[in-house]
Amino acid sequence: MARRIDVTGAGGVRLAAWEFGDPPKPDGTHGTDPADGSGGFPGVLLLHGLMGRASHWAPTARWLSARHRAVALDQRGHGRSDKPPRGAYTREAYVEDVEAALEQLGLAPAVLVGHAMGALTAWQLAARRPDLVRGLVVCDMRASALGGASQQVWAEWFRAWPVPFATLADVRKWFGEDDPWVERPNPARGDFYAEVMAESPDGWRPVFEPEQMLRSRETWVHDAHWEELAQVRCPTLVVRGLDGELGRAEAQEMVRVLPRGQYAEVADAGHLVHYDQPEAWRAAIEPFLDALGEG
Repeated sequence: MARRIDVTGAGGVRLAAWEFGDPPKPDGTHGTDPADGSGGFPGVLLLHGLMGRASHWAPTARWLSARHRAVALDQRGHGRSDKPPRGAYTREAYVEDVEAALEQLGLAPAVLVGHAMGALTAWQLAARRPDLVRGLVVCDMRASALGGASQQVWAEWFRAWPVPFATLADVRKWFGEDDPWVERPNPARGDFYAEVMAESPDGWRPVFEPEQMLRSRETWVHDAHWEELAQVRCPTLVVRGLDGELGRAEAQEMVRVLPRGQYAEVADAGHLVHYDQPEAWRAAIEPFLDALGEG
């Protein structure tokens, strides 16, 4: 099942939140009655990265739902959430959206699980509102500045996309094999991008606006984020794929800077850790989540 819950983010932007598994009840069964709330079970909010969507978390949310109320959020500009042309795509707006979602969904204090941009949003909120966050999983997001030159690289990459794609098979092939950013064939990457395409009269196009993605990215690539990381007081697990964008040395420094940091590494995974290796991803984060439940 996939149950949509609309919440209101910063500036009145409508956000779509999703439950992909029935939330647990106190008697150990599952149910979809909204009045059940979390049933006393801990809340988890899953935050995708730039260009992602809530459905990328569906497998994770389903196994989490055995013992948690797990909700995935389509962030502004993504998935089924609003994409206002003149809306704010700032760090502040993304963080305020998650703050509002936690409060409106009744999840707090929650565990935030974030991938890439979603991880940055998660730790920025945890630093600002520790009362809302009891644990944090940071997946393949760097704390150091990426630099303004990377914006030009991304702009050129978006221009290289052969949109519209004639079929979803073409989407999978281009992003999994033909994209110049692909070092070796990666079917999981093709599937990841097929998930963010929608059919239009002339073919398949992304459900997001590339210009809005660049605006979102512009608000974090110039700055380092170590200071906010150091302000996160809850237990935090830093997870990286062996071939991801977050290097081992930087990940271990992030763990050192975090007051209660832990480290996990997933072999045979790239940047899309949870999508590349879902079983290894689960094995990496489940003991951390179990320990939070026992604490």
